[in-house]
Amino acid sequence: MNLLNNAILKVPTPVNEPIHSYAPGTPERGLLKAAIDEISSKQVEIPLIIGGKEVRTGNMGKVVMPHDHQHVLGEYHIAGEKEIKMAIDAAMEAKEGWANLRWEERAAIFLKAAELLSGKYRYMMNAVSMLSTSKTAYQAEIDDACEPIDFLRFNVYYAQQVYTDQPLYSSKGLWNYVQQRPLEGFVFAVAPFNFTAIAGNLATAPAIMGNTIFLKPASSCVYTPYLFMQILKEAGMPDGVINFVPGPGSMVGKLCLDHKDLGGIHFTGSTGVFHQMWQTVGSNIAKYKSYPRIVGETGGKDFIVAHKSADVKQLATAIIRGSFEFQGQKCSASSRAYVPTSIWGQVRQQLETDMATIKMGPTDNFTNFFSAVIDKSAYATITEFIDYAKAAKDAEVIIGGGYDDSKGYFIEPTVILTSNPHFRTMEEEIFGPVMTIYVYADDKYEETLELCDKTSIYALTGAVFATEREAVSLAMTKLENTAGNFYINDKPTGAVVGQQPFGGARASGTNDKAGSYLNLVRWVSPRTIKETFEAPTHFAYPFMDAE
Repeated sequence: MNLLNNAILKVPTPVNEPIHSYAPGTPERGLLKAAIDEISSKQVEIPLIIGGKEVRTGNMGKVVMPHDHQHVLGEYHIAGEKEIKMAIDAAMEAKEGWANLRWEERAAIFLKAAELLSGKYRYMMNAVSMLSTSKTAYQAEIDDACEPIDFLRFNVYYAQQVYTDQPLYSSKGLWNYVQQRPLEGFVFAVAPFNFTAIAGNLATAPAIMGNTIFLKPASSCVYTPYLFMQILKEAGMPDGVINFVPGPGSMVGKLCLDHKDLGGIHFTGSTGVFHQMWQTVGSNIAKYKSYPRIVGETGGKDFIVAHKSADVKQLATAIIRGSFEFQGQKCSASSRAYVPTSIWGQVRQQLETDMATIKMGPTDNFTNFFSAVIDKSAYATITEFIDYAKAAKDAEVIIGGGYDDSKGYFIEPTVILTSNPHFRTMEEEIFGPVMTIYVYADDKYEETLELCDKTSIYALTGAVFATEREAVSLAMTKLENTAGNFYINDKPTGAVVGQQPFGGARASGTNDKAGSYLNLVRWVSPRTIKETFEAPTHFAYPFMDAE
């Protein structure tokens, strides 16, 4: 007997996890530095986790520091076809037991995981992220501790909201209710390198709703998701609920997307890969047991539009933080800006002054604002854009533009000025520390808003800077479909779980809003149930009676 059957439970009301500052003299600063020393002094071996068991293939990949790529932090095992099939089987084997567990009992696991990450594992997770992905202390604190904690706590709360949302009315003698079933199959979760929070949410959001998961981490970020798996296990996650499978994307994708039991896809990554996945699902549609749910967040070409009434210092700060935090390796990072002629001179001067003070280097030096991009491939892609701008006749690099990969994959925060609003770096996603600015005539504000709308295929994040309310209102109208997350007088990055649910449309994704109940409802299949307490005993209706 499950005694919880005799209780109606309510989960704790969540609040956002407080962010540690790591300022000099704070206790957390010392604890984090100690964790950095510990992690950097040893090498770790990262296995696959399939059905709760560690699986080793002997086919190894390396975990290195992007800011010191000769420093090896560990090695990870790479899945082959055998292991990929094992992971799918493990997810399907665990499915019935996990789905039949009361949702409150599932919830308790994730709430405990949040507490473990908030305390015992906080500094270790942040240190691993700082070393293996070159985040600063503050970026790691937000992206690898606070946001994953928030996802866990808030998603449990939103799950309760989904389950308690029932029909408002039942006719006399009837009882109508809705059962939220997990999807009929496994969920294929594909994670990016840049945020542990995203990797965690991609797997746990569907799992909270009773689904079992095949999690493929990015090959350039295996360490932090592996640590997150350890936290989930300590919190009581049953074997096989989430299977951790680093492996080549082409092989993993083919085997998962070809499988008859594919129930859903939870994806964050490039637009091109998402297009391919959707096409594959379409071509395989007849073989699936159910139509797979496809939820994806892809790229962005995120913008800042300034009005002549904008505060110059606020605007310059937003450009620097929004474009260059975490080396611009955020799908929400601003990479194009539209600035009116009347304030451009002041904005340029402020950018030059502020950016001259930016320090770049390893993340264990807390005075550095900026570090290395993730790997050699990213370095090559980003520097090609910079070289293109340097050679162009209708653009110039006005700040930064230098790069060096001799020790780490370092690229200076770079500002390009262009006279062409359709210059390549105004339109194409770069995913690095490159901001391109177009200066427009003050009286062309409305036309510039329309230009911004039509310039990019993406619609993820964007911001307007103005102190005149009419200018803000016009931007809200003209840019309605340009961004799923829109910011007024703030940088277009930094969505907070429970406050700004995250996601974009157009080529940026399906806009299913991670960090809200809107995402969780994608991972259930509702069954409407009608119970009649006294059913009819004859087929005839009163209108059929003789007069």
